[in-house]
Amino acid sequence: MKELEQLVFRLCAAPGTPGGELPAAKAAAAELSKIAKVSISRMGNLTAEFGDPGAKEHVLLDAHLDQIGLIVTGIDENGFLNVGRCGGADARVLPGTAVTVYGKETLCGVVCCTPPHLQEGGEDKVEPVDKMAVDVGLTRGTAEKLVRPGDRILFCTQPKRLLGARVSAAGLDDRAGVAAFVRCAQILSGEPLRCRVTVLCSTQEEVGGAGAKIGAFSAEPTQAVAVDVSFASQPGIPDVNLGKLGGGPMIGIAPVLDKKITDSLIRLAEKKKMPWIREVMGGNTGTNSDEIATLGRGVPTGMVSIPLRYMHTPAEVVDLNDIENTAQLLAAYLREVGK
Repeated sequence: MKELEQLVFRLCAAPGTPGGELPAAKAAAAELSKIAKVSISRMGNLTAEFGDPGAKEHVLLDAHLDQIGLIVTGIDENGFLNVGRCGGADARVLPGTAVTVYGKETLCGVVCCTPPHLQEGGEDKVEPVDKMAVDVGLTRGTAEKLVRPGDRILFCTQPKRLLGARVSAAGLDDRAGVAAFVRCAQILSGEPLRCRVTVLCSTQEEVGGAGAKIGAFSAEPTQAVAVDVSFASQPGIPDVNLGKLGGGPMIGIAPVLDKKITDSLIRLAEKKKMPWIREVMGGNTGTNSDEIATLGRGVPTGMVSIPLRYMHTPAEVVDLNDIENTAQLLAAYLREVGK
């Protein structure tokens, strides 16, 4: 598990807000290039190919590279940075949070936080993100030399090992999925496969899934499996249709998902005697699965999610065993494709 932990930490250390995923793509490419042929597209998507290039079946594995963050929208007269969401940043956890500003120079800052004693409406009131500002400790003139509207901002955190096999980091949504693909490719390295495999580490999922649409269109797969994160049980949330840290991969069941692929994933999880969780959705999945499945004439698509706590915060939490089991499940599935 130590090697997997370090892999996850390396992937999470690379910045990659929507539209600015290149550092994250390069970090993933450094891992996948050891075992597959990799390339980065004009859209910023990273693809890695292995298996039989002439096979009839072509499986696309998708996980998104981008992570939620903020975008600079302006600089006020006192040098504070005005910001907006870049992805689904949670306004509740932003005030007082340390951040990194990726301008002409990399700057440290803090999201401004009004003391509750001075806040109209009391300490429970949360301002909208577009009413917040980031303090980088500079005058307006200096700030304008180093920061421009459009520059990106991320949480300033370091990945941490928790007890057992659990780790905490910003960006585990969805670098955990990317890590599962790296492990899957490692597991299958040197094995003959009867299918062609394209790993797609896609861009801009947090703002609509443009990377998955373009990447899947370019790949022209015969089938696909998307891997993302989903909600794990935690205090304060009814324990209904949730995952569990250490409870294994969550296999998606939804109208948009292909029943044959779903049934195969369930059968293989049970055959391998690994823990797994059924995730039932009555409509769309809210993941890249929706974009891929409805592309062109349609792509039969399955979905596997890794349980995660505290989504879209600086301290997302996963269990490494769930990443490993997801990788093992995908490897088992790919071994059967084309038989």
